[in-house]
Amino acid sequence: MTTYAVGDLQGCLEPLKHLLDKVGFDSSNDELWSVGDLVNRGPESLETLRFCHQLGSRFRMVLGNHDLHLLAIAHEVRRPSSSDTLDSILCAPDRDELLYWLQQQPLLIEDKQFSMVHAGIPPQWTLEQARTFADEMKDVLSSETKAARFFSVMYGNEPPLWQDDLEPPLRWRVITNYLTRMRFCTSEGELKLTSKASPEESPEGFSPWFSHPSKLPGDRKIIFGHWAALEGRPCGKNLFPLDTGYIWGGPLRLMNLDTQEYVHQEHL
Repeated sequence: MTTYAVGDLQGCLEPLKHLLDKVGFDSSNDELWSVGDLVNRGPESLETLRFCHQLGSRFRMVLGNHDLHLLAIAHEVRRPSSSDTLDSILCAPDRDELLYWLQQQPLLIEDKQFSMVHAGIPPQWTLEQARTFADEMKDVLSSETKAARFFSVMYGNEPPLWQDDLEPPLRWRVITNYLTRMRFCTSEGELKLTSKASPEESPEGFSPWFSHPSKLPGDRKIIFGHWAALEGRPCGKNLFPLDTGYIWGGPLRLMNLDTQEYVHQEHL
């Protein structure tokens, strides 16, 4: 069995199929991981969601901010924007089955030496803290009552810094902002969520989350996506950035977890 991880798909199924063909992916034996953002912006959000869902136990993912945005729209706490491409899902006959499945997905996956998250793990958290907070959000999303409460306050950049005494639902917002939206922060973990720039254009007083001293074990390998402007460039030992900006004209990246090698599909 070979395990692969793919970058942000954002409703672009055809390049994923090309990549899986390139590596001879066997859906009866191999496993596919996704860093999240399965949907939105691209032309095949519904088809992408169905494809991943139909892989069953051979597919694992973490939720990205676009996936959570879809769920918030489905809970009628947010209206679609003009750039969203989610109508096909919202009108699909299997909508409820797909959305229920999506809502059960975690914000963090750990397997052997790898941890996978959509955006990153802030420098002030230990791996145990990240695991605990991600588990908390899985519990929230698994409860319709808690999930509805969370989605109603999910959007927002405040508070920008984790505090242990934060109470729900703002506590849930901050956890989610770290794990699904973070790019720049301070060494204390204060977030700057308004910038999507490249690391070379860091806002004053802030740096990429992975540039700060970390409390994670030195041998822990972190797989993440989200940051298209990073373009998948190397950003440190044991860090594997998979978002290479396919939706913006870049390639799509697939990683073989066994060899830690990348395979790319150029824009179709």
